Amino acid sequence: MPKGKLFLIPNVLAENTSLEVISPQVKDVVKHTKVYLVENLRTARRYISSLKLGVNIEEIHMEILDKSTKPETINRLMQPLLNGADIGIISEAGCPGIADPGALAVEHAHKKGIQVVPLSGPSSMFMALMGSGFSGQSFAFHGYLPIDRKERVAALKALESESLREKRAQIFMETPFRNNQIFEDCLRVLSANTKLCIAKNLTAKDALILTKTISEWKNLPLDLHKIPTVFIIQSF
Repeated sequence: MPKGKLFLIPNVLAENTSLEVISPQVKDVVKHTKVYLVENLRTARRYISSLKLGVNIEEIHMEILDKSTKPETINRLMQPLLNGADIGIISEAGCPGIADPGALAVEHAHKKGIQVVPLSGPSSMFMALMGSGFSGQSFAFHGYLPIDRKERVAALKALESESLREKRAQIFMETPFRNNQIFEDCLRVLSANTKLCIAKNLTAKDALILTKTISEWKNLPLDLHKIPTVFIIQSF
């Protein structure tokens, strides 16, 4: 029996995003896929329903794949692929596999000789970099910085040093309810001339991408609480 394919299905980045950002290719795959690995059952069902493809949600089988999923569980979750069924992976926002537990399933698929099909869609990391004004020739994506404040401050200083040494933009993010804390840490510990790009609520009507020096940011009020945000620093 032929193996199924593993489709990496992009999700919207913000709740009030126009669904025009979702490509016809994504919609076609969703219309014909019956098995999914998702981070959150409720939001994944809501996303599929919002596409208005005539899909009966009750006929779809979903399993949780999140940061708590153990590697030994992946084998069971991926079994439908070996039985010939396609599987779609949907993350909470953006593209699966980037700072996302979907990478576990992708790694397993490669080991089992299963075709992986990434679909194009909104990526907060690349959209932020595109709009930052920083060079895309050399950059590093670090995902989420440490939760502990002392460790987070040390990480910020290390990223600034690397940016200055390698002339490389440093991209990172935070859980939305801690955005204001990491923004405050940036203003407190980074050099005045280091540039910081804030990219918040990308693809939404109130999206903002703004690059300023740390000294300039200190004079600009900004509330990022619970707003999906990408941070990029570049030291010169």
